[in-house]
Amino acid sequence: MPPPVRYRKVLVLGYNAVGKTSLVHQFVNGEFLEDYDPTVENTYSKIVTVGKDEFHLHLVDTAGQDEYSILPYSFIIGVHGYVLVYSITSLHSFQVIESLYQKLYEGYGKIQLPVVLVGNKLDLSTDREVKTAEGKKLAKSWGATFMESSAKENQLTQDIFIKIIQEIARVENSYGQKHRCHVM
Repeated sequence: MPPPVRYRKVLVLGYNAVGKTSLVHQFVNGEFLEDYDPTVENTYSKIVTVGKDEFHLHLVDTAGQDEYSILPYSFIIGVHGYVLVYSITSLHSFQVIESLYQKLYEGYGKIQLPVVLVGNKLDLSTDREVKTAEGKKLAKSWGATFMESSAKENQLTQDIFIKIIQEIARVENSYGQKHRCHVM
């Protein structure tokens, strides 16, 4: 009997026009959207196999946030992990990501969060405002995974969403081991 399909809800967050929808659409449908149409909120589903396990990945593509956005509880309750996206061509979008992470961290009550930090628009690297080293340093400070991608050129798009499933498992396993209940 095959193992059951596991459900994972993942939010994709970031500033306006960093490529959140393009990354999700490329992952789910295998195509790049040429036209920019601001997202209110869309959901996507895809069955993904990681190792021997199948996951029903429920992706929530959110509207762009800024440093003043108030994150609703729906961004925390029932969410397993986060893909935080900034554009490598926008220092401001990188700064917004730092603020969003801090709000998530505080909303969860200061526990380790399953996060993949993504510097998107690698195809525009000649216009780079955020160095790779800066993204790596920020992700390391969070205990998160860092990747740079291009939704347009489909660079690492699949890997981002496989990695968030792995990050969710890693954080869940480490949390369970650190907080065991002992009856004496």
